[in-house]
Amino acid sequence: MRFLPVLAVATLISGCLFDKEPEVVRLSGETMGTTFNITAIGVDVDEEALAGAVEQTLAEVNAKMSNWDPNSEVSTFSDSGSTEPVAVSDEFALVLDAANDVHEKSGGTFDVTLGPLIELWGFGPRKPEDPVPADADIQAALGKVGQARLLQLDRDAGTLAKADAGVGINLSAIAKGYGIDAVAETLRTAGIEDYMVEIGGDLVTRGDNDKGETWRIGIEKPQADAQNLQLIVQLDDLGMATSGDYKNFFEQDGVRYSHIIDPTTGRPITHRTTSVTVLAENAMMADAWATAMLALGQEKGLKLAETHKLAVYFISRDVTGGEDAYITVHSTAFKEALGTN
Repeated sequence: MRFLPVLAVATLISGCLFDKEPEVVRLSGETMGTTFNITAIGVDVDEEALAGAVEQTLAEVNAKMSNWDPNSEVSTFSDSGSTEPVAVSDEFALVLDAANDVHEKSGGTFDVTLGPLIELWGFGPRKPEDPVPADADIQAALGKVGQARLLQLDRDAGTLAKADAGVGINLSAIAKGYGIDAVAETLRTAGIEDYMVEIGGDLVTRGDNDKGETWRIGIEKPQADAQNLQLIVQLDDLGMATSGDYKNFFEQDGVRYSHIIDPTTGRPITHRTTSVTVLAENAMMADAWATAMLALGQEKGLKLAETHKLAVYFISRDVTGGEDAYITVHSTAFKEALGTN
């Protein structure tokens, strides 16, 4: 899911001081299997040094959280055949602790041990002729899923253990948000107070943009073949993430199968909610909750959002209004976060 920031990331714009336009540093590149875009406002910094610090931060996050790197901390843990507690980094423990919090509050709908089900349903190198998984295979995969049951994190001791040697962890639904927050902290350390950090469409902002205004961020309509705006929000000192099911799915025998899998059933979601945007105190929590809320769907998700005072915006298909007709609903906290009526 891509946000549409009301600005394009380009090269460094030469800045001036005082009564002229503020200096703007724009950085972009690739990380975590996607792209990143950073805009930093109003500080006279060495662009090359800042770019190096950002790259170093992203490299450190990948070294701990990347499932694509066989030597990363999460990959090493997942590949280990041991069930003994092992020492983990503070960063890895922090992310897993946050994942545990969302897992518990979402009734298990967010789960970092979902890998066996993702693999079973074939999201990745799937062929059109591949059969839909049998019920027995789904049940077998479910036996290998459940982070509350299968993972034991001890924050005091700084250790993590798994109850079964075959358990793996996939942090793709939360690590991107953590990476965004880590880069934001790098910018603050450099003295930058006005910025936007975006990775793969999820982001965090702080302060004002280069026009001295609150950052304005567009949320896409859930259309696979177009980029049209559904809503523009003003965002300051908040993380923002969207999860959608409309760009990654397959169809077989007239049935549409989303890549969003409900860990409680072992099957792709079937409700009409197609996109969920979450605002949170940081991008990590927004990232995780966006995934959980899409799996839950509007009806269950909105109730949970009200219970936990989560800022959530749901877009659901309107089956009575045509192919591109949608129904939108937001939680009370979402309305309050944006100061809307």
